Amino acid sequence: MVTKKNLAVITVNNIHQALKGPLPGVPGQLRMAPEPIGESANRWDKPDDCREASVLLLFYPMIDQNKRSDFYFVLTRRPEYPGVHGGQISLPGGRREKGEALVDTALRETNEEIGVVPESLKVIGQLSSLYIPPSNFCIYPFVAFCSTRPSFIPDAVEVAEIIETPLSLLLDPAIQKSEMWHFETYGTRQIPFFEILGHKVWGATAMILSEFLTLLEEKILSTN
Repeated sequence: MVTKKNLAVITVNNIHQALKGPLPGVPGQLRMAPEPIGESANRWDKPDDCREASVLLLFYPMIDQNKRSDFYFVLTRRPEYPGVHGGQISLPGGRREKGEALVDTALRETNEEIGVVPESLKVIGQLSSLYIPPSNFCIYPFVAFCSTRPSFIPDAVEVAEIIETPLSLLLDPAIQKSEMWHFETYGTRQIPFFEILGHKVWGATAMILSEFLTLLEEKILSTN
């Protein structure tokens, strides 16, 4: 259960320190991983020819409608388009450009997609990388903090909706659900997801959030 005490012990410094130590890695990601496609599938093997991309888990403080202080993070809903990721909920981010540092990719793409300037952010660490077989992307998640709520300017082509999500909601076990979904390409599979503000957050985004949640539980909440 989320309590005021839970939220009080989660600080930017605590998160920063937790990200410096060993990360939960695959076990943390697995909590929200879709059912594998066949017994021989190994989604953890990153091929040499995978396309590299970075995403940003961006936090900022905000007072909610109940006048309670909370950290928020931002998700985006992609526009509907042909392809494996159309309409999905994601973290801001995108493909790495040639010669670009991965952290700079996350900052640049965040600026391009939702209008947050890199100079307003402090990168405090990164989570474990993740390979996405359907799109052949290797995803590198970074964590950043903004001292005030950013002024979001969504790109009309890349972002259909900005979803400001309270961290307290991610800490609520009731939002973790699972359903059987049918895919034309992969058949019927068990899909875990976070139900966040009317959206089903699944796949790579859910696995990244799952590792971060595991980090909070193991490194911060369990010691207080």
